[in-house]
Amino acid sequence: MSEAFFGDASRLPAEAKLECKICWHVCDPAEGDAVWQVPPGTAFANLPDHWSCPRCGAPKQGFLLLDEPG
Repeated sequence: MSEAFFGDASRLPAEAKLECKICWHVCDPAEGDAVWQVPPGTAFANLPDHWSCPRCGAPKQGFLLLDEPG
């Protein structure tokens, strides 16, 4: 299950995983992003403003917070 974070990434925990609502790509801070050369451990809130989904190009605002079990 996913929920919108309404574009306010500052409210997200540093380890939060987010999912693109267009292509379902999961942005996991622990993995980083090789396409954008983002190092592992970079929180979603700390991604550059121009960052977009490495799979489909959706903007940061197009991501939903992943609700992960327990």
